[in-house]
Parts: sequence; C-alpha cells; structure tokens
Amino acid sequence: MSASSFFITRRSAAAWLAVGTIGAFGAVASPLSSLAASPAAFPEKGRNIRIVLGLAAGGASDSQARFVANKLGEVLQTPVIVENRPGASFILATEEVIRAAPDGYTFMYAPSSVVAQNPQTLAQVRYDPFKDLTPISLGARGPLVLTVHASVPARNVQELIAYIKANPGKMSYASFGTGTSSHIYGEAFARQAGLDVVHVPYKGGADAAKDFLAGRVQYYFDAAPNAIQNTATGKVRMLAVAAPKRSPMLPDVPTMTEQGVSGVDMASWLGFYGPARMPAPVVAKLNAALAQVLAMPATRDFFRQGAYEAESSTPQQLADLTRTTYDQWAETIRKLGLTKQ
Repeated sequence: MSASSFFITRRSAAAWLAVGTIGAFGAVASPLSSLAASPAAFPEKGRNIRIVLGLAAGGASDSQARFVANKLGEVLQTPVIVENRPGASFILATEEVIRAAPDGYTFMYAPSSVVAQNPQTLAQVRYDPFKDLTPISLGARGPLVLTVHASVPARNVQELIAYIKANPGKMSYASFGTGTSSHIYGEAFARQAGLDVVHVPYKGGADAAKDFLAGRVQYYFDAAPNAIQNTATGKVRMLAVAAPKRSPMLPDVPTMTEQGVSGVDMASWLGFYGPARMPAPVVAKLNAALAQVLAMPATRDFFRQGAYEAESSTPQQLADLTRTTYDQWAETIRKLGLTKQ
C-alpha cells in the first residue's frame, strides 16, 4: 500500500487518532483518542497481548515476565504471551516495541539499563527513551549481585581483587550484554580496583549462566534471582550486592561499598513500556491491571524468591524514575570516561 493510498490501516489510524494522546512520557489524551481506544473496548476478548523481552528464555526476567503474563491474562480475560527477542543488549526487542501499533497489544518488560544506559553507551541505539516509549508501570526492584565461580579462592571482594591482581589478564567477567548494568558495574569495579580483566558479553542471564557455571568466565554482576539459583548448585558464591544497602532478602550479603569499593551501588529495577503515543485510556487500563497483578500475594512471593520486590507505579512515576536513573548513570559513565561502542 502506498503512502498516498486513501485507505487507512489499523496502525496508521491508531497513529492518527493518537495526536494529543498520552505520548512518550505523559501528555493528556484527546477526546478522539478516548473514542478510538476506550477502556471498555480494550482489550478485545481473545486477542493476544504481547510482552516483548529482549533476553533469552530461562533467565530471571523471563520467569518474572511469564508469571506476570499469566496473571495479567486472567485479570484482562485475554491471552497474554511473552515473546523473547534476545540479542544486541535488548535493542532488537526495544525496536520491535517502538515499531508496534500504539494500541496496547504490544509492550515490553525491560531492565533499567534499556532506558537509562544503552542510549548512553551503545552507538547502535537509535531510539530515544523519552520520545519513543510510553511508560506504563514499574514492575520490580532488586539488586545485582557480584558472584564468583567456586574455583576462584575468594570469599569477599578484597580477596577477589587480590586474586585478580595476582593473575593479570587471565580473569574474565560476564555480562547480560555490552552497555547493560552488569557490564558497566563490571567496568566500574575494574576501574575502581585497577583490575586487568576481560569482558565477555552474552544475550542474557541464561546464556551467561552456562559458561559461568562451567567456569569459563570467573565472575559477574548477576541479577539476584540468577545469583540465588546458581549459588544453590554449589558452583557459585555471592560476594556482594551492587546496591545502596543490603537486600532484605539477602541480609548476609554485604554491599560493595561496605567492602571498600564505591560507585557500584545504584539500585536496579524493571518496568513496562509501550510504543509512543499510546492512548491514555489504554495506558490506564494496563496500569490498573498490572497494579492488581503485582499486588497479588502470589506475585510478591514469587518475586521475593529471587530477592526482587514486585512493585507497581503510575506512568508518571515511572517516567520520573526513568529520568532520574538516566541522569545518575550519565554521571557514572562520565566519571568512568566510557564512550559509546
């Protein structure tokens, strides 16, 4: 269909009607958008809703997304599926969501690195998190955890630093992908402690775990659920949490700052984002449904098993958190002297 066609597709109609609606980060909806996508009309019964995830199946974020999708389907009375689009540090998944019709049937569950770090560290990022996405709700908060393979004779951060310095260039650390929080934390740790190490990026926690458990990479800042699961195998130890304070779910694991390494202490979180120009009634319907799911005791218990706290928010609160986290990482990246790769 050519651009000059008199026919209007569902997607172009949604975009046209979205003029004046809640766009990226929160304008007020117009009467037209309310008519086009009213809460009563969304979602259409039996029509699938997609939660896009930029990580491979099997990791902590994937498990959380699938748990939420199942409960969300019950609340909205329509199928909600998780679609994995791993690769390129979540860029492929983010671009998939940005290209989607802003009708509420496609949104993503994304770690803070997607909106706060990737745009500042990855040259291939072509999206603007403040213009191309609509915040829907916060999903969870939880720390990254510095984990080390059992073959490394270190029981705390200072022992790990000493061991790495005794083996310069021989140690490697994993990450969820270049530009992600696990990468920047690894780089910040190396810079702060003067370490000569090799960075090995993966397509998510599940892929990294295979090599980590096999001892092919020696340490990395892992999502708390993955860290707990890997530690249970006896092949991994948790040395520190990368957070401002200890996690209530991991009270015996000290922070990096407590062990003499500063600058690796920002809280991590995940949120739900849709494409820009989503109609306000649709955002409100999804936000209310997610708030209901995230407040369920079953959801809270499931997330806490991985040392995460299920937590919802208003769209504006997520927008504000995105901006604050973006600015915090900008300062960290500047201090480290990192450039886009």
